[in-house]
Amino acid sequence: QVQLVESGGGLVQPGGSLRLSCAASGSIFSFNAMGWYRQAPGKERELVLLITRGGITNYGDSVKGRFTISRDFVKNTVYLQMNSLKPEDTAVYYCKAIGASTSWGKGTLVTVSS
Repeated sequence: QVQLVESGGGLVQPGGSLRLSCAASGSIFSFNAMGWYRQAPGKERELVLLITRGGITNYGDSVKGRFTISRDFVKNTVYLQMNSLKPEDTAVYYCKAIGASTSWGKGTLVTVSS
């Protein structure tokens, strides 16, 4: 099973930006889709952004216009660029890869606070 390692989380002020990275142990081109989910305290895990192998994106409603996803097929890494961050974006962000099986990373914490 592929290993996914997230990085880039941290503390940021409202209105700020962060870029998360998800490094895969294998070729990300082999996956049908990859993306990001998040889970805030006391809430269910929710979709942030998903991208298919063909480049079709699926956004969570709360991040449209603020977050974007990109891929580096040489580095086997998927990125989540988060702009105009709000306190309600505070959560643990998880990377997900969907292929013959589904893999999850362990998550990286993003805290948006002044």
